[in-house]
Amino acid sequence: MNMTDVSALETKIGYSFQNKDLLTLALTHSSYANEHKLGRLCYNERLEFLGDAALELVISKFIYHRFTQMPEGELTKLRASVVCEGSLAAKAKEVSLGNFLRLGKGEEATGGRKRESVLADAFEALIGAVLLDGGMEAVENYILRLMTDVVEEKKLHFRDMDYKTKLQEVIQKNSKIPLVYEIVGEEGPDHGKEFFATVTHDKQLLGSGKGHSKKEAEQNAAKAALGAMSLA
Repeated sequence: MNMTDVSALETKIGYSFQNKDLLTLALTHSSYANEHKLGRLCYNERLEFLGDAALELVISKFIYHRFTQMPEGELTKLRASVVCEGSLAAKAKEVSLGNFLRLGKGEEATGGRKRESVLADAFEALIGAVLLDGGMEAVENYILRLMTDVVEEKKLHFRDMDYKTKLQEVIQKNSKIPLVYEIVGEEGPDHGKEFFATVTHDKQLLGSGKGHSKKEAEQNAAKAALGAMSLA
């Protein structure tokens, strides 16, 4: 990255790095590091690990104090909806993070700059980089500046987001036969795999869905089933 790119991204995210190398590392995908033989640790996955932990902690603390009457189970669901891949990828797109990533030619050719899993991982890596560069106070301010609106939005809708639970409640009103979820297929490379799921009841197909994780695919299958019942 040249200094113009660095300055442009820092302006977008509202944080100026003291150590610019941390920013570069956060934006380096494993495909780029492998292609340029940079070494097995010279890409953003370790920073992603750190950023993931910091994000969960900061969001947990924020919603604990923000929603004082919310029980543990609901706090857990709300946090999960805030820090999910889709939310992080959406935030990454807001700051055009994909434009600044260092990708290998193969990843570039297959749409890596727009792939949600790549964007979400880079977003978490950026959080890890801010933590190392500026400390806990800096990363907390950074996360809350970017994510508070997501918390408020998810709070309005999060009870409706657990489609599997909602579908289970609907079915149990009239039947004791359990729902069966099955992963029926998957496609794509390991770093961008998509899963396909079905949900059946008493051997009858209720819905199908897809997602970047097995859980997301199952949730979307349940959502489809509820939609077919006009309950989603």
